[in-house]
Amino acid sequence: MRLGLSLGYQTAWSTPADHLALVQEADRLGYSVVWAAEAYGSDSPSMLAWIAGQTERIDVGSAVMQIPARSPAATAMTATTIDALSGGRFRLGLGVSGPQVSEGWHGVRFAKPLARTREYVDIVKLAVARKEVAYAGDHYTLPLPDGPGKALRLGFHPPRQHIPIYLAAVGPKNLELAGEIADGWLAIFYAPEFAEEQLAAVRAGRAKVGKDLAGFDVVPSVPVVVGDDVDACAELVRWYAALYIGGMGSRQQNFYNQLATRMGYGDAAREVQDLYLAKRQRDAAAAVPLEFVDRTSLLGPKERIAERMREYAAAGVTTLSLTLFVADRESGVQTLRTCAEALELAGVGE
Repeated sequence: MRLGLSLGYQTAWSTPADHLALVQEADRLGYSVVWAAEAYGSDSPSMLAWIAGQTERIDVGSAVMQIPARSPAATAMTATTIDALSGGRFRLGLGVSGPQVSEGWHGVRFAKPLARTREYVDIVKLAVARKEVAYAGDHYTLPLPDGPGKALRLGFHPPRQHIPIYLAAVGPKNLELAGEIADGWLAIFYAPEFAEEQLAAVRAGRAKVGKDLAGFDVVPSVPVVVGDDVDACAELVRWYAALYIGGMGSRQQNFYNQLATRMGYGDAAREVQDLYLAKRQRDAAAAVPLEFVDRTSLLGPKERIAERMREYAAAGVTTLSLTLFVADRESGVQTLRTCAEALELAGVGE
């Protein structure tokens, strides 16, 4: 198992300089990849190109580039450009986002996300491989049949004809699709105790194309808080969990709430959502079960984190991507060091 770093996106309490300092320390420590996200603020490829120019070994990955935000050809252009700038260190994570962002921010209908994702990835792969991009799908048609457009191929030679593609997937059908068409899975709220059901869906997708999980990268983004008091560490993560379970999506369509329910926390998930949508965020955070936070995070002293790392490795994780819940840059750097030491202590690192 390798370690990664999940930066998220720029917020009111983070700066590009802080993120760069963390990435450079992760690069020095031998972390395998850093991921940058986007929602409706900072974009991921700009951040990753900037980071790539100021690091040496660490891969740079999008977690994610939003499918409704760009045409597949534009995504292929960006991916190959960053791959060239970084010397072949780019990983392309893709996701459909959610209905509120897709339709409210990008003006793209959210209907049939799995079929759209499949076609999108098909076109990206064609373009990255410098094949002529001609495609006739239900959602994408290239070139348009009733105009002057012509089938084109990527206009420069990137360093690789295949860039690793990852899907951010939560539901069973999307997990199966990730196994079928992607090189890896970007997971959230991954608990070793509940991973088998999710991995079974990925395996089903791999089997469709005659493959198993060998070489497939399972990459959960896992909150980490180092400290002696596990309960106190968990308090920092409750707000994050409540935001996703309670507020990411509508009452009718919240993928993370549905995931928590499948994991056995249905009653708590309903309560957290009710409180969050009633704008009682503090109460919603308090309603997130400690057990849920603990099972989906790395909490406590180095030795306890090392033990949990062993459990993640045994549950099929190949890249453990850390989301740091820290107060400042210095504590973030120390957390990265502690987790590198914990992985060595766990004895499951590559």
